[in-house]
Amino acid sequence: MKVTVLYFAALRDLAGRSEEELTLPDGALSVKELAEQLGRLVPGLAERMTHVRVARNEAFAEDGDRVCDGDVIALIPPVAGG
Repeated sequence: MKVTVLYFAALRDLAGRSEEELTLPDGALSVKELAEQLGRLVPGLAERMTHVRVARNEAFAEDGDRVCDGDVIALIPPVAGG
């Protein structure tokens, strides 16, 4: 299964790229499991994942949501503004 991962703001800087396509093993994979895998692949990302919102196909996702072939997963860090 292939998914596209989008990194935003500080996460883009951390990953060194704004997006990437990942080939994952076929089978059921939750958003949480994918986030854990990404935390192992990108140095420093695991420590930040507790504060990151994950979107799946342009809608905020829950940890238990299933990731499917062709999904676009966006990692969105907290933002501050005034």
